[in-house]
Order: sequence, then structure tokens, then C-alpha cells
Amino acid sequence: MNLSVQELKQKLVKTLKSEYGYVPEEATDRQMYGTVLTVVQEMLLDKRGEYLDKLKQKDPKRIYYMSMEFLVGRSLKNNLYNLCLEPEMKRAVAELGFDLERIYDMEPDAGLGNGGLGRLASCYMDGATTLGYPVTGFSIRYEFGIFKQKIVDGWQVEFPDNWLEMGSYWLTPRVDEAVEVHFEGNVTEQWSEQGLKTIHSNYYSVRAVPYDLLISGHKSDAVNSLRLWRAESADAFDMNEFSRGEYVKSMESDAKAAAISKVLYPADDHIEGKELRLRQQYFFVSASLQNIVQAHLRQNPTLDNLPDKVVIHINDTHPALCVPELMRLLLDEYGYQWEKAWDITCRTLAYTNHTVMSEALEKWDLNLFRKHLPRITTIVEEINRRFCNEIFEKFPEKRGAIPSMAAIGDGCVRMANLCVIACYSVNGVSKLHSDILKEDLFKDFDDIFPHKLTNVTNGIAARRWLCQGNPLLTSMVKELIGDGFEKDLMELKKLEQYESDDTVLSCLGDIKQRNKENLARYISKANGINVDPCSMFDVQVKRLHEYKRQLMNALHILHLYLQIKNHGLEMEPRTFIFGAKASPGYFMAKEIIRFICGLGDMINKDSSISGMLKVIFLADYKVSLAEMIYPAAEISEQISQAGKEASGTGNMKMMLNGALTLGTMDGANIEIYEQVGKDNIFIFGMDTPEVNRLKAEGYHPRKVYETNPYVKEVLDFVQKGGIEGKNFETIVSYLLNNDSYMSLADFESYRQIHQTVNDVYKDACRWNQMSLHNIANSGIFSADRSIMDYVNNIWYK
Repeated sequence: MNLSVQELKQKLVKTLKSEYGYVPEEATDRQMYGTVLTVVQEMLLDKRGEYLDKLKQKDPKRIYYMSMEFLVGRSLKNNLYNLCLEPEMKRAVAELGFDLERIYDMEPDAGLGNGGLGRLASCYMDGATTLGYPVTGFSIRYEFGIFKQKIVDGWQVEFPDNWLEMGSYWLTPRVDEAVEVHFEGNVTEQWSEQGLKTIHSNYYSVRAVPYDLLISGHKSDAVNSLRLWRAESADAFDMNEFSRGEYVKSMESDAKAAAISKVLYPADDHIEGKELRLRQQYFFVSASLQNIVQAHLRQNPTLDNLPDKVVIHINDTHPALCVPELMRLLLDEYGYQWEKAWDITCRTLAYTNHTVMSEALEKWDLNLFRKHLPRITTIVEEINRRFCNEIFEKFPEKRGAIPSMAAIGDGCVRMANLCVIACYSVNGVSKLHSDILKEDLFKDFDDIFPHKLTNVTNGIAARRWLCQGNPLLTSMVKELIGDGFEKDLMELKKLEQYESDDTVLSCLGDIKQRNKENLARYISKANGINVDPCSMFDVQVKRLHEYKRQLMNALHILHLYLQIKNHGLEMEPRTFIFGAKASPGYFMAKEIIRFICGLGDMINKDSSISGMLKVIFLADYKVSLAEMIYPAAEISEQISQAGKEASGTGNMKMMLNGALTLGTMDGANIEIYEQVGKDNIFIFGMDTPEVNRLKAEGYHPRKVYETNPYVKEVLDFVQKGGIEGKNFETIVSYLLNNDSYMSLADFESYRQIHQTVNDVYKDACRWNQMSLHNIANSGIFSADRSIMDYVNNIWYK
């Protein structure tokens, strides 16, 4: 947008006066914050209106991206960058007596996601909008998001994340487009002249109210929308009960409905949590699909052509209820016969699988499912009956596989199977992951539907993670190769010509050092610990899960500490940085956080090791914190057990910022390896076939303990209460008796690769060469490339 500093100042002054009744000299930072966000939001709304007018004329195919999470982070800086207005806004705000950087820091991260799944969805919204494709995201307007994490005496403690107080400026309510979603009740069937009619009665109704969060694209005419649903009772207040003095009871219906959109992923280690999660999923799916169908019918006289005009993309299994809900709408609301409804459904829906772990493939108890979603249950049962019959009749060689392929089995509804049965496209998110889907998890489906399973390797919004998050590096890159990489990240390949340029390599090292100093200041403020910015910054930041093996990292840190203390090890000073949230009901994940924090307490106050080691756990890991960590990272820990991490995107973001990957041959690490070559990455551990072979032969972690002196020394130290006298028997017992993700099996290889890292780090020139090579070859991991893969191979195929 072309607005001068003076024009922006006029908009700010006018909005400040109309919204708050103040002139700049009287306004607070909080009021100017609201003013700046309001002005930018008005610009986006105007631009959105112009974009919608163009879409009506062209009537292109619409993409609807269904995801329980969209981890958008902060929006102000991103929108100003995309609108090319950041320098002008900075000057305008300064001339009015305020600081734009301070205003940036006032904005909360939107509480709409948790980890990689939600951040990926947001990266795709950014890429699609920049490329000009009409993509609408659908999710829930979580009032308190996931949770605000604090560490108290080493324990994770969860607090409400009231992000809406300061973040609601970006949300535009669309009360006129509210819809109703029905739960529970009775289902009856009636025959008439038109055939069988299903009637859902005595249901409990929840009102879904949409709020739109606008998504800008960089130098793009497009402004897309993320539609978020808030739940409220259709009958929020019982006047009769209130009149009888039953004040609390009169509002129970509203509280029951509002719980649906309170928090992301309520703990499901009890039946009430499971029920709430199921209601959440159906609530957002039903509201979204009603909205999609209504929008289609405003432009088209029939739903017959829905697959030609619409793709509904299911991101992971949380929105898998799109399958039976679209069928319900077609059958019950619009009078289609089953065969035609099924044809429309199967040609409209696509699905992205994000995991190969059976425990992460959602299953719902059939009785619970039937209680809350009686009509949906009858549809799923009919889908399953017809599918099983079809396999039995048409594919006799697969009759033995029917029990594992069925949508219903062992008393559960299997959401991943339901998606694979119905969707016209099913993709994994990295080459290895997609190969595992074809060769193992969904092999029987692939044999029957040979062209259904495909791959789209994940990508990241590089403009955010490089251009906005690392301005120093961005400035250097622009000086060397121009600014074409902002739109085409493959342009970074041109940096390879500077890999032997001592001046460029020295500059790159200086930039990394300044970013490390910036993070060190944050650590000092947030944790009260001073870390040496000249030490190596070794980073593992991601959701806390056993398969990601933060525990193996911690065990190795303890090994280094004991080697320094007991054996005089000399090594390059290193700061280990962790950031992770554990699901509130995930006991072992929380125990690992306690272990890391206890380890840090012991090491950080031990003056005898001369600051050679520091361990930092940064609480409340989120997008805005990641934007500070990634530019400072030198080692990117990506150490999941081979075959378990579908892709990963943190590895791509740190690579883009010049960190070197230390990882297993898993997920997108394999594709990073293919891009940079074996000399520019640190690979260790078993690959997927070796993991499978060891599992088949029988893995015995106690044998590793008994034969590896380093493992024995570490576990004996923990078992004897060496870490601050704290009891970590649960962790020791887990490692010796279970160790599902084979941390002990990979420990020796992990220990040795860290020795290699230490040796390479001593040669600053070599390290910077490797860093520049990684940056130069990160272009393939752009979200723009991923979006074009979806466009060409799935959405517009």
C-alpha cells in the first residue's frame, strides 16, 4: 500500500480521537496500541473488500483448510511487513511520541494453536495468500488458547492464556452468519414417497458465532480469512429458573456451550475431557461445513458441482468428522440419495496425515460417539458397512485386511481410516513419512487406491522466519543477491558463490553473535541466568513428547557434566536451550521437564565447571519467542526416533537462519540432508529399517546399561539422587524397562556426534561455511513451494 508518513499520522490521530477521545499528547501506550491495530485492521478490511469483488468476477475454485490449530503468533508486524508499511508506520508512531517496537511487544500471541501442526497451517495461509489463492481457514476461537506455561520449583504449571484481552482487535464478528450445531438427541427413520428420511430430534443445540481474522500476503492483492467459531447456547438464559431464584442453574446451558470454545485440547485423561474434545471437533466441523455449503449456494444453484468449485482440506484427523457431516448435510438437509451424496463427498474432501504413531491416530469409543453424535454415528456405520462389503466383493485378496481397514473396529471409530476411505487425496508431509504411509500404515489402502496416497513436504513462511525474524541476516542477504528471495526462496542458492569469501563468512559470524547476545539478554531477564553469548547455542525447542527425545538430550548433557567433573573433560563452552509445553495430562512429558529443570539448577550454579555448561529451559514457548531463538541457534537438535517424526518445521526454520542440524535420518531431516550433503549436517543413530529390525529382534535397554559405561554412569548418578537430591526413579525405570523410543540404543552414536560437533566448532571459518551452505540450500522448504505442490497435485488437479 502506498501511504505516506503524514497520511498514516492523520489516520492514527483520527482513530485515536474517535476510539478513545484523546489527542496523542494525552494517550497512553495501551491506547496507541489499540489505535495502531485498529488502523491496520481497517486497511485490511478495505483490501479484503476489493479482493472479494475480484473473486466474484473470476469465481475460482475455493479452498477451505480445516484445522484445530492455527498458530499465527503476533499479527501487527507481519501485516505491516506484508503491506510494505513498516518503515512509514514506525516514523508516524515516533513522530506522535511513541515507539513501534514497544507496541509490538504489547501484542500477545494469538492463543489458537500449540505446536508444529498449527504453525504449519498458518504458514500455508501466508503462502497461499501471497500467491493469490483463495484459501479460507476454519477453526475455533479459543478463549484461553492452550495455556500459559510457568515453571514452579521445576514443575510445569498451567495458567489461562487470556490473549483476547489485547488480541481481539484483529477479530471481526460476523453475528449475522451464525449457525446452529446439534448434539445428542434421538434418531428415527421414516419411509415416505421420496424414500427413507432420517429425523434427528430432542437434540441439544449450540450456536456457533463466526469471527474473522484476516490474513495478509506479501505484496499481494489477496486478503484471505481465518474463520473462528465461538460457542454459545442457543437458549442462553432460562428466565423461569432465574425468577424462581435458581440463578446459577438458569445459566447452566450457556456455560455448557461456552466450554466448547474455552481452551484448545482440554485434558482428556478423564471421560469429561474426552467428551469435550469430541464436541469441539464436531462443533467446528459442522459450523464450518454449513458455512461452506451456504457460501457455495449463493454462487451456484446446486450442490452437484461442489467438487468442481470447492476443496475441503482436512488437516490431521481432528476435522475428520467432515466426512460424515458433509454426508449428513447432503442427505438430510438437501435431499440427496446416498450414492450421489457419497460421490460428491469423496470428490470434495482431501486429507493430510501428520503421524504414523498408532496412539496419535485418533479413535473414539463408539458408545461415547453415539451418545453425543447419534446421527453422525448412523452415517459412519453405513459408510463402514458399504466399504467393508465393497472390499469383500471386489478385492477378495484383501478380505483378511478388512478388520484393520474398517472405519469401525474394536468398539472404536477410527478417524484416520475414515479419511482414507472417503478422501480423494491423502498426503504425508515428508518423503520418508509418505513412503511409510504407502508401505506400512496404509499399505492395504494403497494397494486398492494406488493413486490416492501422495506427498507434500512441509514448508515454512520464510518471510516471517527470515525477513521479519532476522533483519540482520536479511540485510546481508539483500546486499549480496538482491531481494528476489522474498518471493522466490530458491534465489538463496546464489549465496553458494560466497562460501569461500572470508569477508562474507566473518559477517555471517558477527550476525549470529549479535543474535546470540540478544537472546542472552532475554534469558537473563526471563530466567535470571547469565549465559555466555560466545558459547555454542545448542537448541531443542518443540512440543514435549517422548518420541522427540528431549530426554536423550538431557541425559547427554548430564554425561558431559560428569565428564567435566569427574574426568577433566575439556570442551567448547556450550549453552543448551530448551523450550516446550507438555500436554496437561501427559505425566511423563511433565516429568521430563522437571528432569531438565533439575539438571539446569544443578549445573548452572556449579561454579567449579567455570561456565563450560549452562542449561536453560525457556517457559511458555510460543511463536514470538521462537522468532528470537531461531536466529541465535547454532545447533538445531532434531533427534526423534527414526520413523516417528512425520516432518518437522523447526528444523527448516533454524536451517534458514544458519543453524546446523544435528539429527536422525527422520522426517524432513532426510530432505535437509539431501539438500546440503553429508558434510554440512550432523547425522547420527539408527535409521528406520534399523529401528524396525531391532524392535523385531527384541530391544533390551538394560543390556545397553550394563555394557555402556557412559550410560551406566549417568543413570546411576540419577538413581542415587545426584540431581539436587530429587527423585527421578520414574525416568530411570522407564529407560531401563521400557524406553519405547530407544534413547539408550542411540545414546552412544549421539554422544559421538556431539564430539564431532565440538571439534568442528573450533574452526569458525569452517562452521560459517557450513552455516552459509545451509542457508543457501533452504529454498526448497518454502511454504510457497508447498502451496504450489498442493495446487498442482491436489487442489486443482
